[in-house]
Amino acid sequence: MRVAVPQLRRLIVDVLTAWGMDGADAEVTADVMAQTDLAGIDSHGVSMLMTYENFLAEGTLLVAERPVVRRENAATALVDANRGIGHPASALAMRMAIDKARAGGVGVVSVVNSHHFGAAGHYAEMAAEQGLVGLVTSSANLPCSPPTGSVVPQLATNPIAFAAPARRNPDFLLDMATTTVAVNKVKVYGYQGRSLPEGWVVDDRGQPVTDAAKGLHVLRHEDAGGVTPLGGSAEMSSHKGYGLSMMAHILAATLCGGTFPASREPGEPQNIGHFFLAVDPAVFRPPGEFEDDLDDAIDVLHRTPPLDPAKPVQVAGDPQDEARRERAREGVPMPEALAEQLRGVADRAGVTCGF
Repeated sequence: MRVAVPQLRRLIVDVLTAWGMDGADAEVTADVMAQTDLAGIDSHGVSMLMTYENFLAEGTLLVAERPVVRRENAATALVDANRGIGHPASALAMRMAIDKARAGGVGVVSVVNSHHFGAAGHYAEMAAEQGLVGLVTSSANLPCSPPTGSVVPQLATNPIAFAAPARRNPDFLLDMATTTVAVNKVKVYGYQGRSLPEGWVVDDRGQPVTDAAKGLHVLRHEDAGGVTPLGGSAEMSSHKGYGLSMMAHILAATLCGGTFPASREPGEPQNIGHFFLAVDPAVFRPPGEFEDDLDDAIDVLHRTPPLDPAKPVQVAGDPQDEARRERAREGVPMPEALAEQLRGVADRAGVTCGF
């Protein structure tokens, strides 16, 4: 089944407003989530509604709260999400970072007391769309990844996203978890009935878990095992992913007072932190030169002879660009297992799902 993006967006708005979210914030959240599905990132779009419903039931998510700016100067700001969903606070934060970069060359905004904010790349791309370089990091609530040398999960997936504007090519857009895979990608593999690649998830003995349902159980309910740091194993330099995860957490959470996930007690607020940086290339060189040089570099990479002639070399951002064009025509793929869960969310919220 394929579902049109406007239909997904309508469902998200209807559910969020039925839960009590401010209408404007629901529209912003729906835009972020629907655009994420359009870009082919199925793990962070509409499939997150069930998770948000669980947070709401647990009382950790205060869906009616709105973000507030607590501190601000010419270059920086601190936004308090007030335990609300992360998307409205994050969109506000990146807009503020963009405005500050336009005025003074650089803008840095942190968000505290937040929840899951969707795909980090969405916010980095907001900067690139305005001709700026964007950098985003985030902490997360679930300790699901063991540090190198252990099987005890202490760290979250802690994403990093970086975007830079090009002219002829799609903007460069790197959006990655600092673990081998995001937790929600394991969930998506379960919806699709696919086995996990070896090395994504390990059990309490450090052995690979390939069954998606079992892998998700390990991540959410077990005290040992989890998603491997980027690199997968010590032999394949997982210490680098481990280090990047800590860097992302320090920028996103330690800087503004967010919680370290392994230190949070059950029932306590998630207090996720996010970090948003925007830089104007025009403060370093004449306008347009940055984009031209980036295009030249991307062109060189695109011309690199591929191992498989049917699979040309791509650059970060190309897969999302292709997905947007294909899904704008055909709609977003909707596994029946996911559709059934979304119908349940809609029913419980008292709204119509539509598919």
